[in-house]
Amino acid sequence: MINLIMFITPTLLNLDLTNITNLHYPLNPMFGMWQYFTSIFMHGSWGHLIFNMLGLWMFGSSVEQFLGKTKFLFLYLSAGIGAGLIFTLIDYIQFQQIYTIFTEAGLLKSEIITILEKGSTNDPRVIQSITQEQFNQIGLIYNKVLLGASGAVFGIFSASAVFFPNSKTLVFPIPFPIPMKVLIISLVLSDLFLGTFSLPGDNIARFAHVGGAIIGFIISWYWTKKK
Repeated sequence: MINLIMFITPTLLNLDLTNITNLHYPLNPMFGMWQYFTSIFMHGSWGHLIFNMLGLWMFGSSVEQFLGKTKFLFLYLSAGIGAGLIFTLIDYIQFQQIYTIFTEAGLLKSEIITILEKGSTNDPRVIQSITQEQFNQIGLIYNKVLLGASGAVFGIFSASAVFFPNSKTLVFPIPFPIPMKVLIISLVLSDLFLGTFSLPGDNIARFAHVGGAIIGFIISWYWTKKK
């Protein structure tokens, strides 16, 4: 319900909350720590919202019934926040590799940020040290945002696979039901592959999915071992 409210309300009130609620890269001046929480409830389109809520309804009902509302909410939020943190970590590793080239070329942090804000530069130190592909990549990381409940939902997927590993489900277009443990492993491996070898036009936060799944698995596995 919160996801639906946060999607519809800004549209009705003509509000742009992008810079406040969506998760930015930490060096971006628009970044705020609260965005690891608020970004979970934001969505970019009706399709994005419906897909996440459908997944939450399909697999979350049994997990909530198994855990209870309090534990379920803790799991959902932890997976969502953890997905954002892991997403940031992957971006940081990629960003830092190129950022180091900037600094080794003699640029100060303030100069680098100015260049990234502008999106272009004629500085010979940059032109001689950075390829166009590297410049595009660091600019993309600096300016992109993360939003959506996908990481949290993937955490619920993982929990379902831990608690009900052999429960079978139908997934279009596969013509036969598959065990939950097979489904989540397939989804994570698929996102790992597509996140590593990015396809043109793929704007899906693959590593946020993987991060949410990892956090969901760890928490659920821990709870099963405590019982």
